[in-house]
Amino acid sequence: MTPEEALAALRAGIEPGRAEAMAAYHKQARPVLGVPNPFLNDLTQAWRQALSVPERVALADALWRSDIFEARIAAAKLLTQARIRGDDAVWRLIASWVPDFDGWAIADHACDAGGRRLVADPARIDEVEGWTRSESLWARRAALVITLPWTKQNHPTAQDLAIRDRVLGWAAGYADDPEWFIQKAIAWWLRDLSKHDAPRARAFLDAHGARLKPFARKEAGKYLG
Repeated sequence: MTPEEALAALRAGIEPGRAEAMAAYHKQARPVLGVPNPFLNDLTQAWRQALSVPERVALADALWRSDIFEARIAAAKLLTQARIRGDDAVWRLIASWVPDFDGWAIADHACDAGGRRLVADPARIDEVEGWTRSESLWARRAALVITLPWTKQNHPTAQDLAIRDRVLGWAAGYADDPEWFIQKAIAWWLRDLSKHDAPRARAFLDAHGARLKPFARKEAGKYLG
């Protein structure tokens, strides 16, 4: 499949009048076509089934470079899969997108794909730690969003617990950051963690909760009682 064919398939899902509302909601300066998410899900699922991993990487790269809102989301969805044999090229492409992040929707889809590659090879967490020192708030935020799988394990290994503690250390370093999206990401990580590891979430809030914005502190402790 060529990039031109893929973009034509995307445009087939345009709903008239939808693009303007989407662009306003997502605060997008890049082109927005007005394609609903269920259409993107069905389209990218068909692509995943039809294309080899190298073909998917090449197509995802081309879709991302188009700088069309839905094309970038489709690029991420094309690479969102738990098991990919020989996934180094997939990880390298996803990681290369991080400096381009400039909003939550595209970043979250890319981090969903990237989180599965982190679970497949946790050693990649060393690279993610570098994002925590970025000047870009979206790169710093991505370090928390892409590691969300470690908030959800009911039976974590010793390695998993070490990663939890490592990411909580990053979150502690972010606690004084005034950016709303950073505070929201901290709250998101702690809220999800509290469902599976309440003692760690509570210990973080006891130590650092006073430094968080009130809304983030409230959201983080939502399930702690």
